[in-house]
Amino acid sequence: MERQKIIILLIFVIGVASFLRLYNIDETPPGLYPDEAMNGNNALEVLATGEYKVFYPENNGREGLFINIQALSVYIFGNEPWALRGVSALFGILTVLGLYFLTKELFSCEIIKIYEGTKVKIALLSSFFLATSFWHILFSRIGFRAIMAPFFLTWGIYFLLLALRQIKEQKTPKFYILNSIFSGIFFGLGFHSYIAYRATPILILIIVALCWLQNKNWQIRKKILLSTCYFLLAVFVVAAPLGLYFLNNPQDFMGRTTQVSVFSSPSPLKDLSVNILKTAGMFNFSGDYNWRHNYAGKPLLFWPVGILFLIGILLGLRMFFFREKYSQAFLVLFSWLIIAALPVIVSNEGIPHALRAILMAPAVFILAGVGGVWLISRIKNHELRIMNNNNQKLKIKKFIIHASLFIILLLFVFEAYNSYFIKWGESEHIAGAFAAEYVKIGRELNALPKELPKYVVVETGGVLVRGIPMPTQTIMFITNTFTPEKQKEKNIYYVLPEQKNQIPENSYTAIIK
Repeated sequence: MERQKIIILLIFVIGVASFLRLYNIDETPPGLYPDEAMNGNNALEVLATGEYKVFYPENNGREGLFINIQALSVYIFGNEPWALRGVSALFGILTVLGLYFLTKELFSCEIIKIYEGTKVKIALLSSFFLATSFWHILFSRIGFRAIMAPFFLTWGIYFLLLALRQIKEQKTPKFYILNSIFSGIFFGLGFHSYIAYRATPILILIIVALCWLQNKNWQIRKKILLSTCYFLLAVFVVAAPLGLYFLNNPQDFMGRTTQVSVFSSPSPLKDLSVNILKTAGMFNFSGDYNWRHNYAGKPLLFWPVGILFLIGILLGLRMFFFREKYSQAFLVLFSWLIIAALPVIVSNEGIPHALRAILMAPAVFILAGVGGVWLISRIKNHELRIMNNNNQKLKIKKFIIHASLFIILLLFVFEAYNSYFIKWGESEHIAGAFAAEYVKIGRELNALPKELPKYVVVETGGVLVRGIPMPTQTIMFITNTFTPEKQKEKNIYYVLPEQKNQIPENSYTAIIK
């Protein structure tokens, strides 16, 4: 494929990804879920105190990197919901770009090969599927830190594969050492993203082991060892602050993991089996029923992509079992799926769980890209073979095939837009799922005179955060009244039902239930 054509197509894919993740982000989704607002309140507190943290223990604990980046966004754009979600959108867009480079590199390595001449097509199609994925679009427009996990893993593995290929090609040390360090930085930052990321070192071990076993030359093996050392050093330096925090605060290491673990249930083996089946079926049959994570119950993949995903799996299995020199790319991808699925299936909460499964997305869409390129090539070869003896009709047939493919791609974009912005975005369930009523109350409080005392009576339940139930975080973010100092400055106070008698006369009272 011509370089200029590749660049144009890649720009198109990134343009689609950007539009679907940034368009109308100030209105869709409406409201601000308290978990998002909790991040925002920590960000506001950071801006006021200058005390950036590596880990924020409130709300069951969250790694601090995402919140600290959100603080910069809030500093620039103010305490608006879209300022928190814009950070997610940026990570989502860059993941689409990273998937292109990762896929191309995955099928470039001599140790990991697939059919010649298809790597760019697979890379473009995989990144396009991710760009138009309702699953990925949704989490790219919500202020949850989990969206960083596939970004860091994608770019980390890309630079690692690049370094290993450069070793194989006998490049000078500065190239593969530099890329090993880049890989370690990206991969190490992933530990600051989401608890499910902690399973991914197994995948790195598999990739390095495959490269080591494939190469019998001890000179190359020494370079692999050197490259791995630089990688591990970079990972250690980047992840060390979080590791030191957990050494000093071991109670925060697992968070809610032990509370929702399948091994805490009365019948762990049965539950584990059910979880595996539900997780495997969420791509094509029945997905997450939480409206914040999905169009409730809808499969995570658009049905044509789901079929191509299955085709990609079958192609991989065929190469794995029936070829003497099978492509190790599929071993990497299958390992990726299994490892990323572990945090999902060992949990007994909300299965299938689209959020916890987000680390599976890159491997899922690469396999779908493989299936797509295989199917397209079969169709084109069949049609062109029929017209092989007529040059004029051959040209017409090629034009029709390419035009049809372009129209199909546009239909994918339309389907993504329709699914997210119309079917899901306009659903009656979404406002409640994202606490839109609390945002409305917060804006009403902001509109009142500063000198008027304003009291919010919190009658709703939830985990206590500094003595006040968690759902109140949304109002606190909109009004910038998370800390006692800000509450006094804004003349806005939060009381529990038993404290209602303490509210002065001539005060404005809002009740949240």
